[in-house]
Amino acid sequence: MLAALQLTTRAVFVETLTNPLLKFADLPALSSICIENNLLLIADNTFLTPYLQRPLDLGADMTVYSATKYLAGHNDTVSGLAVVKDPTLAEQIYFHQNSVGAVLGAQDSWLVIRGMRTLSVRLDRQQENAGKIANWLASHPRISKVYYPGLDGHPDHHLMKRDSRGFGAMIAFEVDNHSLVEQVLLKTRLISFAESLGGVESLITFPEVQTHADIPPELRARLGINNVLLRLSVGIEDCDDLIEDLRQALEE
Repeated sequence: MLAALQLTTRAVFVETLTNPLLKFADLPALSSICIENNLLLIADNTFLTPYLQRPLDLGADMTVYSATKYLAGHNDTVSGLAVVKDPTLAEQIYFHQNSVGAVLGAQDSWLVIRGMRTLSVRLDRQQENAGKIANWLASHPRISKVYYPGLDGHPDHHLMKRDSRGFGAMIAFEVDNHSLVEQVLLKTRLISFAESLGGVESLITFPEVQTHADIPPELRARLGINNVLLRLSVGIEDCDDLIEDLRQALEE
């Protein structure tokens, strides 16, 4: 990160858990670097939510959320949140928000508040499902790699145990052949082939041609976003049903 800093740099922006490969950010370490260089640390905590991690307690100056996702939780509204701990910074953000009119409507605000009331119940179930599915995928002969920080072999597993109350409910995995991608996307019945994430329904996407299609091919390749990678947002359905759906979709 230090090599990327320039004289014009004013802030460092990180995802606490990256999309789609689920790398975990060491916020205390990043915070120390930002303090030394007089920079703000902004953390996108959408995947973990404040239920699993509180970035402001780990050194971040600002936390942002796509409240559309886990916080609202039902794929029925579009919303974003920004949370800060410094009153002066809060006033600056409010000034810009008020100037551009970025104010959420009453109905959408109600939908987010309604969703947040069940966040812990939903996320507990989603995480439980995700852990079981990740372990099942890791043992499947047609799956070449599984990205889920709850697995012992994940490089950030122990760091995440230190700084988070859980591992989240997002999984990425690679199939062993590109031809299998289309098959899985077309054959899943309970899991919907759709973008977005964090709702009560399980959704599967193909990042290379959907969520990350605008990234130049050479950068996608360097990041590990390839033509066999799928991303799964695990919902609250019965876990055995979800595993069976994946099992039949992976069959020739």
